[in-house]
Amino acid sequence: MASGHLTFHHVQQAAGRLLGRSILTPLLRQPELDRDTGARVVVKPECLQRSGSFKYRGAFNALSRLTAEQRRAGVLAWSSGNHAQGVAAAAQELGITATIVMPQDAPRTKVDNTRAYGAEVVFYHRTRENREDVGRALAEARGATIIAPYDNYDVMAGQGTCGLEIAEQARARDITLDVLLVCCGGGGLSAGVATAMQHLSPGTELWAVEPEHFDDHARSLHSGRREQNKPGNTSICDALLAPSPGELTFEINRQLLTGALTVSDAQVRRAMRYAFSRLKLVVEPGGAVALAALLENSRFQGCTVGVIISGGNVDPALFADIIRAPD
Repeated sequence: MASGHLTFHHVQQAAGRLLGRSILTPLLRQPELDRDTGARVVVKPECLQRSGSFKYRGAFNALSRLTAEQRRAGVLAWSSGNHAQGVAAAAQELGITATIVMPQDAPRTKVDNTRAYGAEVVFYHRTRENREDVGRALAEARGATIIAPYDNYDVMAGQGTCGLEIAEQARARDITLDVLLVCCGGGGLSAGVATAMQHLSPGTELWAVEPEHFDDHARSLHSGRREQNKPGNTSICDALLAPSPGELTFEINRQLLTGALTVSDAQVRRAMRYAFSRLKLVVEPGGAVALAALLENSRFQGCTVGVIISGGNVDPALFADIIRAPD
């Protein structure tokens, strides 16, 4: 299903492939979080997922669909770190050679973890080179199959299993979500989750959350076309710095998302400190944006809100600096 479309059936099939492979991450309740936000909150901590983020779900689903010939030739992906680790981990498990194109300024812990899974890392310069151009040239030279980080229906279907689990876990506890907050870079997680939630919990509002200055989904949803982020913008949220919404993901997100919110780096830092002190979770900047949106936004008071904490692959020194800082 690398080309075509995405349906709930595809998400269900992905869940079957991931059964016994991915971790069924819990749905957490914390009374202090309810008190501090004025909402009834459940948290899905994908920072506890294999490879440290939700990205393992999509990577394994996509790699498990490859033909024997494609597996022998290997795979190639480009990523700032979480998709890199997800692909590397899934490739190692399936006995597939993996090459990952990563920016030179990627967090060292993400580079080291990717290599530890057995993948080859090829660096590119984030501002002077286009990672897709670098990756496609390498893939062509090596005969490798490209596993795109979000514009791939198999990847989206795998990410959608996170939403499927949220809906099923909430239903088992007699919880009906009014709102679900999802981090958003290229839009693969939001597209997959929205596809699952539309089927299982159609009354739930789906909000994408982006870093300030990388609000391409917010602007794109408003204009109805894919908008670009300005070159040279920076954010602490290294996992969410896609230049624009994905072509395939946006076709889904523009139909299924309620809207998009943005948070500042300062708000992300506060959310990371909150997750550590109150929820006892280690969360990376990009993984904290949905929690930051809840903590900083009064619009969700009185609602039952789901929050996906998407990853925990944070540089130890950066994390230490953030959690030591005063609020």
